[in-house]
Amino acid sequence: MTWKTGLLLFALCWALQIAGTALQMRHYRRVLGALEARWTDGYIGSGSARARFGRGAIMILVVSPAGIVRDALLMQGRTVWAKFKPLPGLAGLDIATVGEGSPFPPRDARLTTAFRQCLDQIDRVSAATRAASHASSHAA
Repeated sequence: MTWKTGLLLFALCWALQIAGTALQMRHYRRVLGALEARWTDGYIGSGSARARFGRGAIMILVVSPAGIVRDALLMQGRTVWAKFKPLPGLAGLDIATVGEGSPFPPRDARLTTAFRQCLDQIDRVSAATRAASHASSHAA
């Protein structure tokens, strides 16, 4: 194999990776859009745990204004063909009772990381919403 052939194969693999990533991002945006259309109040948080080797994980949580998990989805896999799957075991979970813990076993560190990121994002968004609401009520 010449260096030109090797370079061409490398470029082809890179182009396939870019196309696959674009497909996965489009899937993510569609799922997120469907959740936003379904749940018009509350908060949506997403988190991810990348794996250098092995399966990565992306989680999306939908939480009511009262802090109850309405919907939870998980995408994990090694390829760009992975799809979101529901996590019905999290539905009804009160995020205030979780604290710093996790509903996942210790061996599922990726899921715990993604879950904690979801909760952190929801905390930031809900705090900002409360601050904006508080500021607008004092301005009136």
